[in-house]
Order: sequence, then structure tokens, then C-alpha cells
Amino acid sequence: MASSSVGMVSLLLVSWMVVPSLAKVYTVGDTPGWTTGVDYSTWTKDKTFKVGDSLVFNYPTSHTVDEVSSSDYSTCTVGNAITTDNSGATTVALKTAGTHYFICGVMGHCANGMKLSVKVESGSSAAPSKSPSSSSSSSPASTDKPSTSTPSTTTTTTKAPDSSSSWSLSPFMAVVTTCLALLVLVIS
Repeated sequence: MASSSVGMVSLLLVSWMVVPSLAKVYTVGDTPGWTTGVDYSTWTKDKTFKVGDSLVFNYPTSHTVDEVSSSDYSTCTVGNAITTDNSGATTVALKTAGTHYFICGVMGHCANGMKLSVKVESGSSAAPSKSPSSSSSSSPASTDKPSTSTPSTTTTTTKAPDSSSSWSLSPFMAVVTTCLALLVLVIS
């Protein structure tokens, strides 16, 4: 009986280790970052964003990252941002499913293509990406209303990796947690 309890605890430890590591961190625009002259619709095309993932915006402080409503995104209306940051390194946690819209709040930048629309799906990032469907009935309709939860914006001073996505849990911590769980299983 005690052995099965320890086994269940070990299984929970391993699952707690794996679940956070499934979230991805995406560097918006890859190497160029958040700037004019980047086609962000092409950048998002082959990516599947999930709740729990993060977007890292790296940019000169002459730009801003503004999360806006669908209508403000479509018309490049500045001044009505849900959240805004101009620190040069902005991380946005994708906490809710739905489409999130970002623009640069500097006049003229959005109209010149500095805008990003990200469709966030619920569920784990490790789920395989679905192939595109020709039917539009499978995708939920977009609304002009912004998400009701306030996105979390954290400013950092460190440069994010140049790769488009990376694991959010360090490999060292994954190995340590796995070894701990296996040790508990062996001892029981």
C-alpha cells in the first residue's frame, strides 16, 4: 500500500516537471525582433501558440508594444492600448485562448506593417499542430472585444535567445526532477 502511494507521488512529481516544460517562448520576429520591415503574418504562419506560451518582443526604445482590440488593430488606431510597454524587452504571457493583437504605438509604424495578430489555442504546446483546413467553420469567429483578462507584461534587461522558440524549463531542472522521482520510485 505504501509502495503504491510513493509511486503515485513519484508520478505526480514527473508530471509536474513535464507540464511546465511544454510552454514555449517565442521571440517575435526572430533575429530582427520587433521592428519595421518584418512581415509578422509570415512569421506566425508556421507557429501554433498555446495558452501558457510567451511572446518576447526585443526592440529599440523608439518603438512600443501595445496590446489592442481587433478594431484598433485593423485600423492601426493608437492611444487605446489595453497594455503598453516601451522598455525595449517585453515579455507577454499568453494566458487566454483567442486572438491577441499587438501594434507599435508610434504614429505610422503600424500602418507600415509593425503589427502582430496571434491566435492562441487552449491546451498544451506539445500537441501536434493541425494542418490547415479549407473550411472556415472550424475556427471560432473573431470579436472586436479585447480579452477580459489583463495580459501580464514583464520587462527584462537580458536579450532573449535568437531562436524562435525555446523550452521554458531548464534542462538541468528537468534532469534533477526526473532523477528525484526515479530515486523515490527505487526506494519504495
